[in-house]
Amino acid sequence: MPGPLDRQPDKLDYLSPTQFRFGINQLPKVEFFIQSCNLPGLSMGNTEIANPFKNIPVMGDKIEYEDLNITFLVDEYLENYIQLHKWVTGIGFPEERAEFRKHRDVTSNTPSVDLAAGGGAPQVDVIGAAVADKAMYSDAFLMVLSNKNNPIVEIDFKNIFPTSIGGLSFDGGATDVEYLTCDVTFKYQIYEIRTL
Repeated sequence: MPGPLDRQPDKLDYLSPTQFRFGINQLPKVEFFIQSCNLPGLSMGNTEIANPFKNIPVMGDKIEYEDLNITFLVDEYLENYIQLHKWVTGIGFPEERAEFRKHRDVTSNTPSVDLAAGGGAPQVDVIGAAVADKAMYSDAFLMVLSNKNNPIVEIDFKNIFPTSIGGLSFDGGATDVEYLTCDVTFKYQIYEIRTL
């Protein structure tokens, strides 16, 4: 049995909310401008077994992940915003189906897996066997840094895709310049935490 001294922590520094780095493979021009992001929470439901006196709670077996949300500064030429916009319109093809193909074959920064041309099975790590075309998804990372800016923990997000992009509000009557930011929400398959 561990003694009292064995139970004491050996690292007494606290986690700083400003010491992080975030990147998305599909959006290289967004990484430099990231203002905030979250480490999504997760939950596992439960069920109850009927009992004449009190129902007995039993743990669930499916994990639900919260959304990944980021906020980034929009650059003057809207390059990072346009990159994200092309990704969403590539997935949703609002005008014609060719937009989907163009994003998959030309615009995407993630290589496509062409199963018909003998490309073989998609290269996936975790549960991704259901993902036949990686060009519509991307991987992302959240790097937690120490107080000396050394990486200590990396969170890897698998197969993320955007579900919503916030709008940009221009205001000619503003008396002080506040640079525009954009909020983005992503869904993903799973995330893994690795200590470095």
